[in-house]
Amino acid sequence: MTRVPLTRRQRDILEFIRKYVEAQDISPTLEEIAREYGVSRVTIHGHIKELERKGVLERAARGISRGIRVTSDQDEESANKSELSLPVMGSIAAGNPIEVLNTPESFQFSDMLPPGADLYMLKVEGNSMIEDSICNGDMVIVEQAKDAHNGQVVVAVLNDNETTLKRYYKEETRIRLQPANSAMEPIYVKDVEIRGVVVGVVRKVQ
Repeated sequence: MTRVPLTRRQRDILEFIRKYVEAQDISPTLEEIAREYGVSRVTIHGHIKELERKGVLERAARGISRGIRVTSDQDEESANKSELSLPVMGSIAAGNPIEVLNTPESFQFSDMLPPGADLYMLKVEGNSMIEDSICNGDMVIVEQAKDAHNGQVVVAVLNDNETTLKRYYKEETRIRLQPANSAMEPIYVKDVEIRGVVVGVVRKVQ
């Protein structure tokens, strides 16, 4: 059985196409896939190109809107196995010792991520979020989004086209981008472009 490493969103799209073809006997258009996931046609086009590159999809000649074909027999189980996983040997206590599991469990990193989310990573530069345990050199996992709830850590684009990582607060007449560093002042703006919400942090132990 073919096993190709796919992102969670790529697996979702592949499964959507497979089920659509089974039900309709014809492939969906890019617009229909985009509508299913609430994203732009351009975003879906990028995912389809990656799936083509990985050999699980192929497309007919240009200009044919329903020319997508699933070429791999990869299923959800085999796709999951292609993801990085580590054995969970048990728990560890800071006080009294506890028993270690005789039979290790398996931990999939995707289990900690929002299902079906469109994710990317950014490397953190600077110490404005250190009190939230987001430090210089860390990698943050970001879910693509155009808005956020108060208190969420967001990737924000300021008027000068610079990006910053801050906690988002929408106040009565302005937006406050709050650093998690008591030595730094918040940034106040009338409006801001949000590019995503942080859902995880990855740190390499030195």
